[in-house]
Amino acid sequence: MTASPDPDLPLSRRAMAAAMPRTPYLDGLNPAQRAAVEALDGPVLMLAGAGTGKTKALTARIAHLLTTGRARPNEILAVTFTNKAAREMRNRVGSMVGEAVEGMPWLGTFHAICVKLLRRHAELVGLRSNFTILDDDDQVRLLKQLIAAAGIDEKRWPARQLSHIIDGWKNRAVSPDNIPAADVAAFDHKGVDLYAAYQARLRDLNAVDFGDLLLHMIRIFRENEDVLEQYQRWFRYILVDEYQDTNIAQYLWLRLLAQGHRNICCVGDDDQSIYGWRGAEVGNILRFEQDFPGATVVRLEQNYRSTPHILAAASAVIAGNKGRLGKTLWTALGEGEKVRLIGHWDGEEEARWVGEEVEAMQRGTRGMEPIGLDGIAILVRASHQMRAFEDRFLTIGLPYRVIGGPRFYERQEIRDAMAYFRLAVSPDDDLAFERIVNTPKRGLGDKAMQTVQVCARHHRVSLLDGARIAVENGDLGGKGGRELRVFVEAMERWHRQIRDEADTHVELAQMILDESGYTAMWKADKSPDAAGRLENLKELVKALDEFENLQGFLEHVALVMDNASEDGDEKVSIMTLHGAKGLEFPAVFLPGWEDGLFPSQRSMDEGGVKGLEEERRLAYVGITRAEKVATISFAGNRRVHGQWQSSLPSRFIDELPKDHVEVLTPPGLYGGGYGAAGMAMSASPVLQTASESVLADRAARADVYASPGWRRLQARAQVRPLREPQESRSITIDATAVSSFTVGDRVFHQKFGYGRIVGAEGDKLDIDFEKAGEKKVVAKFVVPASGGGDDVPF
Repeated sequence: MTASPDPDLPLSRRAMAAAMPRTPYLDGLNPAQRAAVEALDGPVLMLAGAGTGKTKALTARIAHLLTTGRARPNEILAVTFTNKAAREMRNRVGSMVGEAVEGMPWLGTFHAICVKLLRRHAELVGLRSNFTILDDDDQVRLLKQLIAAAGIDEKRWPARQLSHIIDGWKNRAVSPDNIPAADVAAFDHKGVDLYAAYQARLRDLNAVDFGDLLLHMIRIFRENEDVLEQYQRWFRYILVDEYQDTNIAQYLWLRLLAQGHRNICCVGDDDQSIYGWRGAEVGNILRFEQDFPGATVVRLEQNYRSTPHILAAASAVIAGNKGRLGKTLWTALGEGEKVRLIGHWDGEEEARWVGEEVEAMQRGTRGMEPIGLDGIAILVRASHQMRAFEDRFLTIGLPYRVIGGPRFYERQEIRDAMAYFRLAVSPDDDLAFERIVNTPKRGLGDKAMQTVQVCARHHRVSLLDGARIAVENGDLGGKGGRELRVFVEAMERWHRQIRDEADTHVELAQMILDESGYTAMWKADKSPDAAGRLENLKELVKALDEFENLQGFLEHVALVMDNASEDGDEKVSIMTLHGAKGLEFPAVFLPGWEDGLFPSQRSMDEGGVKGLEEERRLAYVGITRAEKVATISFAGNRRVHGQWQSSLPSRFIDELPKDHVEVLTPPGLYGGGYGAAGMAMSASPVLQTASESVLADRAARADVYASPGWRRLQARAQVRPLREPQESRSITIDATAVSSFTVGDRVFHQKFGYGRIVGAEGDKLDIDFEKAGEKKVVAKFVVPASGGGDDVPF
């Protein structure tokens, strides 16, 4: 219902009041948000910290443009990164201004808007308007054809690796004819030639990939001034969400369009730029005032999500970054809980403790209101960390969901590895055979598989036996036949080793993955997720150590996976820090804050200072997901590549402000003060702040010295003496852990006894054992021995 003007006002003022548009959407805005909404002329940077209501301000700005008549719906270009964000923006604007939002044809993602533009002007880049958009699989398949046609060894230029190189070029708006000299040197002319051939083939097919949508539009705008000027006139106002996540191509496209009216409003947070690995350029937002002189910068700093302690912790960490615009988050919310910090013996102990805390939060027995499972999240730096939490939650029957990917045992690489183990244990497992017989590729097509199936049915045997018979009878020739013979012989060998217990099941599992070529397949894959898949495989092998044999492990996995909760139930969320951006939860656990894991050693090695700053932004994102309770944890020992190693607490822990952190870990928790684990308490100013009496009380209540982690550590310490503290960076506490060996070294193996190394290749050792003869063994499964006779090191 529209309110009538006050009848006591003079006529002229009553007329003015009646003519003024109603703006209820401005009423709920704070002063900074309102300033950002009402600054309509010229370039505007809305620097919006985490939880400061930037979506509310952005949609109110669109509503204000429409309501005040500054722009018609078709004169506003509003760009988002996801379809979900575009839908939310459209719905919010619609609730403010009604049907007017339906006339906004230019509200959508970068790709959706560029598709619409490119279909109008396809002929300018040699395409027809009905062009096809290829997905990732189509792109890789086309590149394989081009690589084969060029007579290039695909091992030298894997199609998937090439697709990521080309995607990287397109993210930087680099076409085949303007590739930088540095890239030409790095990828040689074959890469450049394949890129050019790929683009030519796409034109022949009247097709584009996602990177082309922006690349072609940039080219059209640059080469056709009249087309660019048309859209510069049309788009009177441009709004961009998540500007810190734009890549170079998106940045160039926006700059070209904004040169007309210059009314561009970019909304973002430089402190939340965490996607550099996929082309995002944080410099785009940092350079905004240089790119658009005279820009208005409005900082949204009032946080509506988190408590003062959580904000103070996040602000202190991000302050360590030099490349940032800077802002100070504050909140009117009550003080709340301090950020909690706790150390654990190892990753398994960390998972056990988190499970207990989640159950306590659910019951409300931690001195706070109960928090439902849907309000609790565990945010990990690397996906392989999820396995310990999944196993623990399955063991205690705690419902959980993995967001942004499948659960650990449902991942492709884990299912493949499990299929290898299943077939080695049970040669009659035809489903496992079908899954892995051509993974990695062994040159077996549909015809070859039909031959194996027919042979198996004819002889009434399993598919593995059918494959053996088909090979022996010469029914399969060529590369496929040769590779299948190797596969069958390997499976028979692995089955004998399991039956005869010739090797430990952990060694055998690693051997199966290595000798089958499965590990090498992912090492050769240059896609961004390949490294994570390799880490998951290492985590899988690590999990085997907790079981007597492969059969027991396979039964465990089958049983726990059968215990999946119904979808309608409340569940704890487990996800990566990258996947958590944009989400919020009452309680957040941040495990694994150890140097090398977080910040990631790979990010620091490859990105240097820039990589470290992005890791710090990731820490900021993680902390600011929490509304009421944030818990950071680290472990003194983690198994790395099968070895128990001490680890240093993350450098980000040192940056936490002591007045806003509650330390739950008592000094000396690591017992004995050895290595980095013993140094953890003394190394960090934060970890020195709690009083000894309080810590002693907490230690007593936590019963840490009766915990499974303590018992595991004590058991290992009794098996093998710990090294001296000065070797803290490489300290190992596992009976089977070693550093390096040379030919001639005398070693000891738990099963085969004493032997001497007679050959070495990488971490594979040829050892002549005194009783078992010569065998190949992975280095991590033997320890140094000296002298002779009975000098058993255990």
